[in-house]
Amino acid sequence: MASVYKSFTNSDIISTRTQLHEAIPLTGTIVSGTYSENNIKNYSHGMFQSVYDYPYLSSSSNHIFDIAVGYSNNSNLSASTATQNAKKINMYNQMAQVLVGHDETGAIREFDEDGNIIAGGTKMKEVFFINFSRLLVKDEIKKGSYSMIVATGSTYAHGFDGAAEITLSDSGSITSYKSNSPAGEYGFLYVEDTLDVGRDEVPVGLIYYQAGICVLTASVFASGSVGADAGGDTSDHQGLADVAADAYFGSALAGDGNDAYATVRKSLVSGSISGSCNGLRNRIKNIQFNNTTELHSTIYFCRINHNEYNYSANPTYLTASKLRVKQKSTDKPVSYVTGIGLYSQQNELLAVAKLSEPLKKTPVNELTLRVRLDY
Repeated sequence: MASVYKSFTNSDIISTRTQLHEAIPLTGTIVSGTYSENNIKNYSHGMFQSVYDYPYLSSSSNHIFDIAVGYSNNSNLSASTATQNAKKINMYNQMAQVLVGHDETGAIREFDEDGNIIAGGTKMKEVFFINFSRLLVKDEIKKGSYSMIVATGSTYAHGFDGAAEITLSDSGSITSYKSNSPAGEYGFLYVEDTLDVGRDEVPVGLIYYQAGICVLTASVFASGSVGADAGGDTSDHQGLADVAADAYFGSALAGDGNDAYATVRKSLVSGSISGSCNGLRNRIKNIQFNNTTELHSTIYFCRINHNEYNYSANPTYLTASKLRVKQKSTDKPVSYVTGIGLYSQQNELLAVAKLSEPLKKTPVNELTLRVRLDY
């Protein structure tokens, strides 16, 4: 137990924050059902489905993310005859309430394409939700690191053979993210243009970094493979209405001609939530992002002057009332620092820091020891 205490000054204590990042790749083989769909869990309520990295009944399985679909009450799809109509509207309202919030009248705001939720703008009224597990996201998704490859053509099998695909990413969100969400900061997902080596300027989704949720507009599946648009222009490619590709979520929903968005609309209206989730899952080739773990630290600089702590309170420091380290009275006292104790104002021991090796302390040297507490 210590017998001599030394108080810290304000200049001896500093607080820091460190961010640790980990790459998280999610391949389509897992997402689309590697284990004969045994890693995909559907629930009796039918409002969303969960994806695991192993069969979900296995004790070693980990929850990866949930998928759901919904549309606004103001959407043209919100007809009373639609399958699970109330649940799809409730799902949209629940997520919008958490991620977008309410307006001045108390009404739930809709997801906005450009983030101007108060001033209005183009709304995302039919959307898919991908809610990532906290196990993967940690404290948040790193801005600018999210990318997602999805198929948009009529071929959507697990192997992606012949499927037209596009890459969605939040490139540029490091500096252009928004913070007007009740759930924290969010960025915009854009279609990366492989021809112009750039991106389309129309957002097709939102990524909420702290919440770990991706909101993807259903209209993204109106994009086809790189090719000519309605005017024959091949330089600007993958706009949402440029390519007439027969994109649909199941062969039973085919037959809408070349109106790709209509087939997706039909799936959202006629299909169940789980069925639409299956359609999205089977079109995901890859998802990748970096998570973030924030370490908050308090650093204490323990300064030992030349005339301090040159003696030890350890009873073994003495033998026959003499210092063991002194052979004669003129020898300088010597002590060895092996640990540091941090005490409260009432001299209660709160934490102990151990040194990797003893440090020799004499009246002719001074020490500054750095102790860091992470939390």
